[in-house]
Amino acid sequence: MRAAGCVFAEEEAGMILDAAAWAAESGDGMVERRCAGEPLEHVVGWAAFGGLRIAVGPGVFVPRRRTEFLLEQALRAGRDAAVVVDLCCGAGPLATALAVRLPRAELHAADIDPVQTAYARRNLALFADRASVHEGDLYDALPAVLRGRVELLVANAPYVPRDAIATLPAEARDHEPVRSLDGGADGLAVQRRVAEGVLEWLAPGGRLLVETSERQAPLTCGVFADVGLDAWVVECEEREASVVVARRGRGDEGERTALA
Repeated sequence: MRAAGCVFAEEEAGMILDAAAWAAESGDGMVERRCAGEPLEHVVGWAAFGGLRIAVGPGVFVPRRRTEFLLEQALRAGRDAAVVVDLCCGAGPLATALAVRLPRAELHAADIDPVQTAYARRNLALFADRASVHEGDLYDALPAVLRGRVELLVANAPYVPRDAIATLPAEARDHEPVRSLDGGADGLAVQRRVAEGVLEWLAPGGRLLVETSERQAPLTCGVFADVGLDAWVVECEEREASVVVARRGRGDEGERTALA
């Protein structure tokens, strides 16, 4: 594995051996897949996120460590939220972590990709009494009864500019769904669509949080401000993570400081 370019070959080999003990596939087959460039998470069948093991597999977007910052900010902004929505949920890492930490919340996760929503249902199976997974294009996937009731909306919408996808690591560009990466010409296309429909779904005082890049964050703030939201940026230098927080209505400076 080291010869194939796996920087943490010994650690990865240990994870593969552990996974092979319960997987139908042989350890040798799993090693071959990893050496061929398949993401380790796809090979072993899970990704670490927010202290949890999130089930993933081929055709699924692998949750990034930086997205744990989005989770942390969502928990701070929506700790008392009764209705929570995760748009562009992928395999449901955010929704699952929120379900664990917000035990009284009603959760809804949505994605356009049936492969990923199948994994999201698997990850949220323990919370089936209060968590639902919907398949469809952004808000089209959501039950109409949620209009005006969503108190916390998270959207890890794709934000990679289309021309930059070719520069991503091979694990991402060759093995993850393009729709989970492609943010259009400037990386903001899906975020604009999220913003255009959000006022119909957010409850008064409800919050929308999205992950983005440091460079794009001011532009994302502008997109949300244009639809009438009060928006600001919070950042984590260690994880190179940027999150835009937006609130329906006008938030005061004290609230911004508390969430920053």
